[in-house]
Amino acid sequence: MLKLYSFGPGANSLKPLLALYEKGLQFEHKQLNPAEFEHHSDWYKAINPRGQVPALDDGGKIVTESTVICEYLEDEYPTEVRLRPDNSFDRAQMRIWTKWVDEYFCWCVSTVGWHRYVGGMVKNLNDAEFEDMVAKVPVPEQQVKWRRAREGFPRDVLDEEMRKIAVSVRKLDDHLAGNEWLAGGIFSLADICNFAIANGMEMGFAEMVNDSDTPHLLRWIRQINERPAVKDMFAHVPRERFEPARVD
Repeated sequence: MLKLYSFGPGANSLKPLLALYEKGLQFEHKQLNPAEFEHHSDWYKAINPRGQVPALDDGGKIVTESTVICEYLEDEYPTEVRLRPDNSFDRAQMRIWTKWVDEYFCWCVSTVGWHRYVGGMVKNLNDAEFEDMVAKVPVPEQQVKWRRAREGFPRDVLDEEMRKIAVSVRKLDDHLAGNEWLAGGIFSLADICNFAIANGMEMGFAEMVNDSDTPHLLRWIRQINERPAVKDMFAHVPRERFEPARVD
């Protein structure tokens, strides 16, 4: 049976979770606890040496990277539910959207999220405990991110990331003004991957994402939340709760 290692249904972990639920595939779910740094444990790094979630185990074959996992599921487990358009051009448009979210949209939202919430996971650690935790992080760039999250990201960095978020939500809203879905006229991996980052932004970034400024983006977010598979996923997979480390 397929086994998915992930956090709760948000950000990159949401992508393969929702793909699995949409396709109706049976799988075992191992939900790691980020507050206990379970993804940095030796047992998990034996599965994914980068110490990052999600990871998919398909009979001993390990697939990592959230968008790649989604494409793998479409390739290896075709179902009546299709998450990619039929023709090559529309599939290319889908992949332009998934590439954009992975390389641009996700990163700016992630930085602000780390500043607001993730830093709170280490605020009670003393210096020795923090250094011990960081030493277990296998990716040097992630070590830097943990240090910045603990100290607080510089104001100029946060301002630039907020600028990029504004560009991102405008790009989505403009496209969705004339399109029900992001690519090929169907609900696809383009929608799943962008929804994973955009869902909930009307609460976390209400000054940008609201009914007045981004009505088309909110229509799309609400439409996805009404899908039976999405409701089923949120009903069965617990969400993590983080206390904000600081208020901007």
